[in-house]
Amino acid sequence: MALSSMTGFARSHGTSGPYAFEWELKSVNAKGFDLRMRLPPGWDEIETIARKRATEILSRGTVYANLTVKRGNALSTVRVNEEVLNSILRIAADLAGKIDAVAPSVDGLMAIKGVIEVVEPEADEAEDKAAKIAVAAAFEEALTALVAMRKREGATLGEILTQRMSEIESLTKKAEAAPGRKPEAIRARLAEQIAALLESSDRFDSDRLNQEALMMAAKADIREELDRIASHISQAREMIGKGGPVGRRLDFLAQEFNREVNTCCSKSNDLELTNTGLEMKNVVEQFREQVQNLE
Repeated sequence: MALSSMTGFARSHGTSGPYAFEWELKSVNAKGFDLRMRLPPGWDEIETIARKRATEILSRGTVYANLTVKRGNALSTVRVNEEVLNSILRIAADLAGKIDAVAPSVDGLMAIKGVIEVVEPEADEAEDKAAKIAVAAAFEEALTALVAMRKREGATLGEILTQRMSEIESLTKKAEAAPGRKPEAIRARLAEQIAALLESSDRFDSDRLNQEALMMAAKADIREELDRIASHISQAREMIGKGGPVGRRLDFLAQEFNREVNTCCSKSNDLELTNTGLEMKNVVEQFREQVQNLE
């Protein structure tokens, strides 16, 4: 399976009978999956079909789906609401005997709300059914295009993430070879620290001094952290190569990378090793930022 981004955009359009319609889909990053739809009045039943298909295909991201429908070749008619007009005329005649007023004019009567009605043409059930089937098919088309765009972006993200893994691997090897990790360098640092301890107090016995030396040596050793970083690199490459919705797992792995690199930096008593660790931390952060875009 290929990697997929959570961001994408797609459109589809079509006609059916007197209807012309257009879908616009846009997806953005999200922790889970959410489909937010805007449908014209009378088209609500499309939502159930669209939501089912989107849920089957997508696992993460917020998708905004907007449907626009226009009906052509159907002329509206204008008619006078006789009942409302007669009621107004009766009231006008009644008032004319009580107050001095000008008789109502035709344009004045027509301006009163409710007197003139715009009547939409009656819907044809067969046409409406055919149009909704066509709209559902157009949603499928737009969804397919959206998935294709997300996969194209996912392929680009995969290349970037693979590059970051190579950079982290290179920095790990650099840390491995750092002069500060050599046994003689560690022994020299230990000797300096022990000398400082002895100078500060003459109460250290040999056993206590031996324990302190062992603790210092253990703290100076980043072998375990480097091994775990190498393991994380292997896991990340496997996930990227396998593809599919691996964004959450890679995000967790990015946190593990960060934890190990922080430990390496905190243990380091060597400037070069510290700088390598800080550089690795920067690459891990770049890796994590890109992972946030993956499905």
